[in-house]
Amino acid sequence: MARDIETDAWAAHEMFQSYGGMEGLPDVAVRPRLSAREFARRIYPGVLVALTIALAASWLSQHYAAPVMLFALLFGMTFHFLHEEGRCVPGIEFTSKAVLRTGVALLGARITVEQVASLGWVPVAMVVAGVASTVLMGVALARLLGLSRSFGLLSGGSVGICGASAALAIASALPKTRETERDVILAVVVVTTLSTIAMVVYPMLVTAVGLDHQRAGLFLGGTIHDVAQVVGAGFMISPQTGDVATYVKLLRVAMLLPVVLAIGLVMRGGGGQAGRAPFPWFLAGFAALVALNSLRLLPQAVSDAAGEVSRWCLVAAIAALGMKTSFKALIDAGWRPVAVMVAETVWIGALVLAVVLLAT
Repeated sequence: MARDIETDAWAAHEMFQSYGGMEGLPDVAVRPRLSAREFARRIYPGVLVALTIALAASWLSQHYAAPVMLFALLFGMTFHFLHEEGRCVPGIEFTSKAVLRTGVALLGARITVEQVASLGWVPVAMVVAGVASTVLMGVALARLLGLSRSFGLLSGGSVGICGASAALAIASALPKTRETERDVILAVVVVTTLSTIAMVVYPMLVTAVGLDHQRAGLFLGGTIHDVAQVVGAGFMISPQTGDVATYVKLLRVAMLLPVVLAIGLVMRGGGGQAGRAPFPWFLAGFAALVALNSLRLLPQAVSDAAGEVSRWCLVAAIAALGMKTSFKALIDAGWRPVAVMVAETVWIGALVLAVVLLAT
């Protein structure tokens, strides 16, 4: 984590210096040692803007029952001009990277090995098959339609695991390029929209098919993308369905660690130095928190606090990512990214429904 934060701080500092170079000032040839005070002074404007957007998005989400990630993303995109130049640039960069990784690491405080084991082998096999096949399908479809491999990984991971949070986590294990950042925004926009539609449509679908409460929970937890939408859809049917759906969803979230770790290792091993991704050290924090929570070494208050901090970190990070992307970049992407993610959503829905009908 410390290494990641130091790297992000230097990246933000380099960008800050690049604007100085445009004004005729000499570029810095040697990596400076910033004091804590100087570092805070450089990043606080951008961090403050991201947190303000996160607060506004959270307030609107609570009052209008809409996805907070989508609000944060759209609001961030309206402030894209702050990332083009000025004092906010280093803080926006820092929030979109270091704060993001912190939020992903803290997700581990919500999961225990006991929760995963209590589901039995059928849901576990269903989730593993669903996540793995969706990620592979995303890569294959992206290649078929001429999209980047990074979008295939981001789209497949976000649909298969846990929506916007998974997209952000996978992005942390990919090489940092302008194309990757655009792909992250596309994945978050589309997966949040599809997840919201699923939250409304899937409860009607399971009722029409005639699934009981337990099997309805297995389907909802195994298919809907974002955690909040899973909870909303499950408890829309019954408390039992909501509980089962939440446990299955937690199992999918637990797949975040091996998937992001595998992607990080693969990306480090391919291409030249410029194309390699840094090892995602923040995942060690994720795994450590899962272990501590499983051993009952984390008090409930600490676990709840970590989950809340994680949520705020992720909302602020998506706001920062929004500020780094323009509407024009999304429009230029065309219909193909949407087609890929719709196909992935249909695939994982069909797979989980088949398992629920035939194996339970």
